Amino acid sequence: MSQMILRTGMAGRPSIRLNGWPWLLPVLVLLLWFVAAQLRWMPEQILPAPSVVAETAWSLLSGDLLAQWGFSLQHLALGLLLGAIAGTLLGALFGLVPAAAQRIEPLFYALAQIPTLGWIPLFMVLFGIDNGLKLAVIVKTTVVPMTINTQQAVSSVPLALSEAGRVMNFSRWQRLRWLVLPASLPGWFTGLRLALSQAWVSLIVVELLASSEGIGYLMVWGRQLFQLDIVFVTIAVVGFSGMLMEWAANRAYSRLVFWPQPAAGRLAWKPQASWRALQLPLVLLVLWQLANQWGWIDGALFSSPLAVGERFVQGVVNGELSAAMLASLGRALVGGAIGIASGLLCGLLLALRPRAGQIFTPTLNVLRHIALFAWLPLLTAWVGNDNGGKIVFIALASFFPMFFSTLQAVLQRNPQLDEVAQVLRLSGLTRLRRLILPGAAPGIFAGLRLALIYAWLGNIGAEYFMSSGIGIGSLMINAQQLLDMPTILCGMVLIGITGAALDKAGRLLEFRATRWRQQEQL
Repeated sequence: MSQMILRTGMAGRPSIRLNGWPWLLPVLVLLLWFVAAQLRWMPEQILPAPSVVAETAWSLLSGDLLAQWGFSLQHLALGLLLGAIAGTLLGALFGLVPAAAQRIEPLFYALAQIPTLGWIPLFMVLFGIDNGLKLAVIVKTTVVPMTINTQQAVSSVPLALSEAGRVMNFSRWQRLRWLVLPASLPGWFTGLRLALSQAWVSLIVVELLASSEGIGYLMVWGRQLFQLDIVFVTIAVVGFSGMLMEWAANRAYSRLVFWPQPAAGRLAWKPQASWRALQLPLVLLVLWQLANQWGWIDGALFSSPLAVGERFVQGVVNGELSAAMLASLGRALVGGAIGIASGLLCGLLLALRPRAGQIFTPTLNVLRHIALFAWLPLLTAWVGNDNGGKIVFIALASFFPMFFSTLQAVLQRNPQLDEVAQVLRLSGLTRLRRLILPGAAPGIFAGLRLALIYAWLGNIGAEYFMSSGIGIGSLMINAQQLLDMPTILCGMVLIGITGAALDKAGRLLEFRATRWRQQEQL
């Protein structure tokens, strides 16, 4: 986190001065932690002393920590490999075969709208709570970004390369080997990096929820024993793993993609609209219903479409599904509003106050690498499992995307805006309202959309782990224990539709708030 500044001395020789501002916040937090533990501001079971955490870390290193960490990394590597292969092949199929894209891509896109968290209760019923569950979750998490980015990369190969291949009489294999693959590699790597980070988070979620091994299991074990020193150590390991994975992915990208790349635009991947897109879903639904009626599929494990529809109507009529959705949406909006407002204010403050940014931003960047759900055992011990604990977790989930998007958008503003503000002698509030916020609006609204999605997913995850109370996640996890497949499938559809609606609402809000920018472009 420290920074080195190169300066030239009197004799013309460069001298290096270490910038210690990024270390100020961690040192103050450590000092406050030490004082709080010494004065017993909180019970030792809730806030163990730093020395106790250090001793626990040393004992775990020579004991079970490395073994559990190794189990997690093995599952991650296998699931990532299988998911990357499947996603690459599927994305290449969509990009190279238009007929396949017209028929299969819309169905894939519809299923991809259901986040991984929404699939977990279904996978728990189908694969149990052993290694099969972890593998299924990681593969699903990996397939979606790999397919989308591979399809986008393959279909975006420059036309000039295709023309060059025809002029040189390349065979289909030669065009694929010498033209398509190199041109698609940057986009493919983008999908791989996204898949790696999302797969690691999903693995931690599964190990926290249902597992007998892995770093997440060790974290839950420490929480159940009220040994929060173990929880602190495992959180540090999760964060270190995230940073190590990001570093390794960036190094691999810089070594394998060494040629200049044009600036990448926003990924706008949508399924191809065609009446043929309805054929495959309709055929699958009919086969699914017939297989249930003829006994080819166990209805207790995979209910028929009609049974799911009946359960949905019943849940709406008796108010069970409606009440659960309203409770989840209300909680997500409250927690999301707190996190979004906090992220926006902190991002603006640290971007406009360079010294404060030097102090706080490096520490927040390190905390960002800790998988979000790794904080749940600690939050449940400090805040509790009730509605307040869920809202705190949702606020934390939406804070980070809003904060970093706002920070980057304001830092990358046009320097001429500051010169205009000085010439016009604008006050700080007027400068913020008239110049800074309008200039940073695209980045801020991108963070807002992401924060809304994170708030919704954070709510579902919180309801899985804190299943008390009303909510669609609580309803699904209770249905999983009862093998109530119609309820699980109804919940999956509702989670996917709500996530898509929140993203659409964010885009509509951005369009209305930045309409003046679009008019200027015209």
